[in-house]
Amino acid sequence: MFQVRIHGRGGQGVVTAAEMLSIAAFDEGRHAQAFPSFGSERTGAPVVAFCRIADKEIRLREPIMAPDALIIQDPTLLHQVDVFSGLKPEGYILINTSKSFEELGLADLVRDRPAARLCTVAATEISLRHVGRPVPNVPLLGGFAAISGILKLESVIRAINDRFAGKVAAGNVAAATEAYNTVRKEMEEAAHA
Repeated sequence: MFQVRIHGRGGQGVVTAAEMLSIAAFDEGRHAQAFPSFGSERTGAPVVAFCRIADKEIRLREPIMAPDALIIQDPTLLHQVDVFSGLKPEGYILINTSKSFEELGLADLVRDRPAARLCTVAATEISLRHVGRPVPNVPLLGGFAAISGILKLESVIRAINDRFAGKVAAGNVAAATEAYNTVRKEMEEAAHA
């Protein structure tokens, strides 16, 4: 079972991201489960959502305490909330920012982690360019597909088209595809460094 924890703020599409991740997994014939965890339910408040992906039925129902992957939609949470709590040593970290892990003050945290599982992508900027709104969730799904290899980009695109229509769907597909390609390029450069 592969477990993903998504951190962000209310209004950034954290819950939608988890749901779309599970739809993409279903599309590939796998079992999936997505659910949120709310504190105060208001725009801007910290929000956490969870997604489990497995090849057999999922019976767990509790929050994910030891994730295989973290998707951090809002980098302002990095030093406000313990977003890295319980992350497995070989876990993936994808952060919505144009800054490096060092610039974010995370060099010590990631020093012993596999570089191929650490990535940042400017998802908010990508979303603004393609959708016209600062909602990083869908580009981060494309980035997650690239860094983890757990899902195919095509499955993420089908989940986008299942959720949205018209120009919004087309913009989100373009945003997810750009983020996917950006992360793939970053990973290739890191592998050759």
